Formats: sequence, C-alpha cells, structure tokens
Amino acid sequence: MRPFKVLGIQQVAIGGEDKSKLANFWVDIMGLSTVKTFKSERENVDEDVLQIGEGVHAVEVDIMQPLDFDKKPRVDMPKLNHVGLWIDDLPKAVEWLTEQGVRFTPGGIRPGASGHDIIFVHPKGNDEFPLCSEGVLVELVQAPADVIKALS
Repeated sequence: MRPFKVLGIQQVAIGGEDKSKLANFWVDIMGLSTVKTFKSERENVDEDVLQIGEGVHAVEVDIMQPLDFDKKPRVDMPKLNHVGLWIDDLPKAVEWLTEQGVRFTPGGIRPGASGHDIIFVHPKGNDEFPLCSEGVLVELVQAPADVIKALS
C-alpha cells in the first residue's frame, strides 16, 4: 500500500527566454501577485514566485528564465517546465517510489524556492529506474502541517 498521499497542486512552473514577458501576462494582465524571487546558479534559474489564492489553498505559478542560456538545465524548455504536487510525507514517498523503480533527478531531497523540501521525478526512465513521469518533470513538495490538515 502507498505510504503517502498526493494532497493537491502546489505549483505550475512556466519557463521563457524573458521573465519580464511572462510577468507582463501573469502579473500585469492576469493580476497574480509576486510573492518572492529566487535565483540558483546550480539550477540555472532566475524565478519569480507568483500566487493564486490564499492560505492553504494558494497555488504558485513560478515564472522562470535561465541565468545562462548556454548551460543546463534550460528552464525555458519546455515552456510548461514542471508541475509541483503537495505530498504529505515526502521521505516515505521517495523511499516507496524508489522501491517501485521510479527515477528521480540528481540532488535528492533539498529545500526548494519556497522553503519546502522538494525532489523531482525524472521525465525519462533508465535501465535501473524504468518508471518516470513520461516526459513531464514533476516536483514532489513536502506539505507543511497546515496544508496537510486542510487538504487531507
């Protein structure tokens, strides 16, 4: 039996060559608010964290561009970069999914842009770990206690 639960969507991440064009649409036209910015050379990302809704029902829309267009990962390809899912027990989820043969990206569980522990399911399988998210990068995000309580 699966020892964890997917509680809901935590975020949708959208990449582009110019984050300001994404902000024009998502902030200026659609009215989302900017919560914070995040930069990581390791992940080659310059990101604005936007928000829809409030409290435990809030969903992030992360708009991103690469810091260096000559390096990987390229957060602007594909444009819909990844979907983040709230997980009630991330360590148990990773352990169980690994046992099932799910491939994760390098880096293991680590703090994400919004301060929650995260890990990414690899979009492509390999010989050792054949199960994957079939072409779409999926971020698993440890839900904080208030989100677990509200969404369980």
